Amino acid sequence: MSEYAVEQLLATRTVSLFDVACDGACRHKSPEECAQGTHLVFPYRGIFVHHLGEQEAVAEPNQVVFLNTEEGFRVSHPVGGGDACLSLSLSDEMLAELAPKDQLRCPGPVSFSRQRRGVDPRAQALVALLRHGLGRGALETLEAETLALTLVRRALGERTSHAPAASFGRRKLVDRTKLALATDLGRRWTLAEIAAEIGVSPVYLTQVFQQVEGVPLYRYQLRLRLARALDLLGRCEDLTGLALDLGFSSHSHFSAAFRQAFDRTPAEFQRTVRVRR
Repeated sequence: MSEYAVEQLLATRTVSLFDVACDGACRHKSPEECAQGTHLVFPYRGIFVHHLGEQEAVAEPNQVVFLNTEEGFRVSHPVGGGDACLSLSLSDEMLAELAPKDQLRCPGPVSFSRQRRGVDPRAQALVALLRHGLGRGALETLEAETLALTLVRRALGERTSHAPAASFGRRKLVDRTKLALATDLGRRWTLAEIAAEIGVSPVYLTQVFQQVEGVPLYRYQLRLRLARALDLLGRCEDLTGLALDLGFSSHSHFSAAFRQAFDRTPAEFQRTVRVRR
């Protein structure tokens, strides 16, 4: 059975934030768990599968996963290494005010109708700012609360997030692709290699992935690498080494991709999370 380490980063009347790390020892389905309150879970490292009845969703840094109040779920870790997530909870009243009505179940307590939504790079950056900033004591409470609410808006916004679409079979194909990519973020896959791993044609793979995730396969992989960089930059001293480890051809390639996604260079992001007081 997997073991969890939980650190509370923020607790106010408005929002609670927890940094949750799992060792990933449970390769198959865990015993059923139940959330005490509705949580928005933002994976920032590793990958796991969220099982809700007969439904499954691969949870990774391009997604937010919803845990509804008193709704039983299980997790599994088909890829080794465990995972880490930022878990955010709000009151039912605030969630009802922030969440679009078509994303909620009615009637009953406030709960989300889908297991997950895709998030954009700006949401990933907000997750990293909150984690690093609160962990270092570099964020004041009011600023952290404001950033957390901004994160919720981006994670639920129709223009800044994406609800997976397509049939069950196509979603399963995309999930298998995600698990393959997660085995080695630094690997420079070719399209033919990934398609062969999944057992479909390259053309079909690119079409289905775009349909389900709303972004091309290559961009999805890039976002995974950049999300990992956000996690590591708070304690990394060798940016060139980090770039190469994550599969970038050079420091300049990494820096340009990072700036395009987050509107700042890796070095500028480091200064933000290390120096803010």
